[in-house]
Amino acid sequence: MEKSESKITPENITELQDNQIFVFGSNLSGNHAGGAAKLASEKFGAETGIGEGLTGQSYALPTLDEKLQQREIDDIKTSVDLLLEVAKS
Repeated sequence: MEKSESKITPENITELQDNQIFVFGSNLSGNHAGGAAKLASEKFGAETGIGEGLTGQSYALPTLDEKLQQREIDDIKTSVDLLLEVAKS
């Protein structure tokens, strides 16, 4: 698998290469209604109802709970650790 040399993404991501994943902030209910979550849903295969994990060419990283309140930092860290494990596989 070839790694990208660039460490900075363009301001607005409009397409992905086959080996790229769009990571976006989500809520645990998987309601991808706005911002990067909406883009992930419309362009990169994020599935409604999936609040954490890989779907299509996107990865939902939950920073908000089901009530759209910020999750505890330890819970977010656990989700980041899971993302890193998925990225290694």
